[in-house]
Amino acid sequence: MTAPRRPFALLATSTLASIAAMAPTAVSGQTPASAGSLSSPGPLPNPPPLAGTARVGIGAGDTGQQHAASVPDFSGVWVHPSWPSFEPPLSGPGPVRNRSRLRTGESNGNQLVGDYTNPILKPHAAEVVKKHGEISLAGVTYPTPANQCWPQPVPYIFWTIGIQLLQEPDRVTILYSNPDHEVRHVRLNSSHPARVTPSWYGDSVGHYEGDTLVIDTVGIKTTRPFAMVDIFGTPYTEALHVVERYRLLDYETAKEEQERGQKENRRLPFNDSGMDADPDYRGNGLQLEFTVEDEGVFTMPWSALMTYRRARGGWPEFVCAENIREYYYNKNSEVPTADKPDF
Repeated sequence: MTAPRRPFALLATSTLASIAAMAPTAVSGQTPASAGSLSSPGPLPNPPPLAGTARVGIGAGDTGQQHAASVPDFSGVWVHPSWPSFEPPLSGPGPVRNRSRLRTGESNGNQLVGDYTNPILKPHAAEVVKKHGEISLAGVTYPTPANQCWPQPVPYIFWTIGIQLLQEPDRVTILYSNPDHEVRHVRLNSSHPARVTPSWYGDSVGHYEGDTLVIDTVGIKTTRPFAMVDIFGTPYTEALHVVERYRLLDYETAKEEQERGQKENRRLPFNDSGMDADPDYRGNGLQLEFTVEDEGVFTMPWSALMTYRRARGGWPEFVCAENIREYYYNKNSEVPTADKPDF
């Protein structure tokens, strides 16, 4: 049974209408089975680094200072104009993919059935993914951080349509467009604390390796609802470790990579938010390659890609929690609430 098309829950901005028509919404009060992973309430020790990656924010032989002229310019609004998940890597272990496909072969964004047979998954993680798929096959859309307006953990947040990278000498700030504006802060040429206090987006340190920005993230909070690394409900533990590599691509390479990615994910239609690729822009594209490891969930590290093009429009305003009532289920979505006042 295929779930009917439903808009993103709670996006109050009419400019997202075309994008929203392709994305799922959630059933209030229905928590994915076992999605909340094991957690440690206190600071966590650093996990061992991924093979071939640096644990600290300074690359080998780096003095901590890089000449400004050699730093790549990632400024501007970038869009990943396809949905719902990550692009598979050119080779090697890749992310969980959707077993439900459109007639044209792409992932069916209206029925999310993660491939629980992917060898990267340990048995208990495969069972979690399978249960999420069964919910979707029953015609129900399970809740996720995005459709319930909760902070989206790394790497789940990489699905977001629009991003900006604000580069400063000692930090990089990453903005994410939807379903609600979210922000990550990356310290440059720095190290993780000896013991990391878990947080929504984790502790991120970065450095430049030539034309590439490398970001290392650990300490992503697990004591939260909807703790998942992807839209298929794949869980994570406190051992989650993500390494991101951002680099510019020339126009032709970016176009080829985007077309390759759209064999997996459906291209979003032209929409009035401006969050689609500028068809007239012939400049560089941007690509994120990221690697994920979590010994509590995965049998091996795996990688994926996200290819961005220059946005046709500016930076729109999206609001996720303005109206929490889901008219199609007559329930409230599970937006963040406080048990007691903060002041």
